[in-house]
Amino acid sequence: MIMIQGYAERGRPRPAAVVVVGAGPAGTCVLERICANAPDLIGDGGLDVHVVDPYPHGAGRVLSAGQPERLLATSAAGDVTVSADAFERAVRGAPRGVRVHLHRERAVGLTGAAGRERVELSGGSRLDADAVILAQGHHGVRPSPDEAGQAAFAARHGLLYLPSGDAAGPGPEQLPAGEPVLVRGAGLVALLTAQRGGRFTSGRGGELVYLPGGAEPLLYVGSRRGVPYQAAPGRPRTGPPPVLPRFLTSATPPEELRQAVAKELAYTYYHELFTAHPGRTRMGWDAFEAVFERAEWGGKEMRALVTRSVSRFADRLNLDRLERPLHGMRFGDLAGLQRWMHGYLAAGLERRSDPANSADLAMIHGLLSARAVLADRAPDPWFERLFRFLTGGPPVSRLAELRALARAGVVTFLGGGLRVEQDERLAGWRASGTAVPGSVSARVLVEARLPEPDVSRAADPLIAGLYARGECRDTGGLLDVRLADRRVVGRAGDVHPRRFALGPWTAGGAAGFARPGGDAAMLGQADAVARAVLTQTTEARLTAAA
Repeated sequence: MIMIQGYAERGRPRPAAVVVVGAGPAGTCVLERICANAPDLIGDGGLDVHVVDPYPHGAGRVLSAGQPERLLATSAAGDVTVSADAFERAVRGAPRGVRVHLHRERAVGLTGAAGRERVELSGGSRLDADAVILAQGHHGVRPSPDEAGQAAFAARHGLLYLPSGDAAGPGPEQLPAGEPVLVRGAGLVALLTAQRGGRFTSGRGGELVYLPGGAEPLLYVGSRRGVPYQAAPGRPRTGPPPVLPRFLTSATPPEELRQAVAKELAYTYYHELFTAHPGRTRMGWDAFEAVFERAEWGGKEMRALVTRSVSRFADRLNLDRLERPLHGMRFGDLAGLQRWMHGYLAAGLERRSDPANSADLAMIHGLLSARAVLADRAPDPWFERLFRFLTGGPPVSRLAELRALARAGVVTFLGGGLRVEQDERLAGWRASGTAVPGSVSARVLVEARLPEPDVSRAADPLIAGLYARGECRDTGGLLDVRLADRRVVGRAGDVHPRRFALGPWTAGGAAGFARPGGDAAMLGQADAVARAVLTQTTEARLTAAA
């Protein structure tokens, strides 16, 4: 399929060519920015933009409407700047001289020679271009050594093992009814019981209740942290937003990063609490802010300030407990842990549905602001884990389903520090956690977690090929790029002049679309890449004509 706008006249230099690999959120953003900037940067020359993606253009793989209905979006409609149809609008609105070519294939290889790039497609054809933009989004990884070992163990003993990524696909249909199943990760647990004859209904007080159908597996769920990711708040904040950032800059030293981020989040949290809910505080915001700004986060003066100015203990932000709610806790048996987990989930659901807790959402805004500040520096593992935990959780409805499944006895929690061992004698797995004594045995193991990014194990054949040849490199699991213009960096530290990359799998990359009205990192990066690419391709076209 080809959408065409005006084109250069015969006798003029050949049109420049750009290939965009990926047509999801990142690809859509960069295509829109190319079309917006082209009139000012390509002059009278033409431009061919080839967009390559086997999935629907605009939606990509993650937002494709063809996915199972049980999968839900994790963002509210009001938190999305542009939807999947923005891609089609960008194509229709392409300026004169720009032609957009749509390829429903997969890009499987990338090589360069004589100042140009060549992209190989899964159908056997090739695209030659002056520049290539890699915007594949979450492209998946090959099995880790641990996962490969688990798969081999399962094959040797006739067990069932579902690796990362299979929990949301057809794999759960294979889980045996009424038998124990070990589950690493809690984000996709509710999907493992779909179509088993049970149903969710409203109980007393309107809370969600699960009525088992009898064909459900018995899920034993644990993870590193022991609790699921935080659900997105269901209510908007009500107070005026503060001016951010306040304490964090792109030059903050690594050893001071945690303190600066924590103070930034606490500032946005307490600003909302004091301005939107003044009846729960003992002093005005101006007085609180004056002391807060000079006090060290976590220090004696800060603790004293919060204690005397915030009336309720539940309103006092404890970031350490929020980030690691089970840290240091021990229970005598699984029953004790279950009671605590049921209460933890119930409290979380209540906080997310009550507008009185709008400070929680304000803190998320502070975290997004911090992410934008840190976008132009090497990723920090601690911050990335915190960001995913507080912003990457499922909708509130999924946590309500998880609690209902747990109360029905379908789900049993194993807590944090989950350890899964292979037992050759028993021909099965044994799982244990740090919160309770003992272990649980099973013949089924499910990885219900998203795999950590790892360019060295990229499942995408194009990225894998670049990495094998040393034409890209890994930094903290992410694809390394020069942050100023997002050009791809090779293993030797060389910056490629014609290859660019953006998206959540790249260093300093941003994920998805952003909340309207904000200075979103994704949009800024897409604009910078578009301008760099158009400048590069225009120069290449003029050089070829000289």
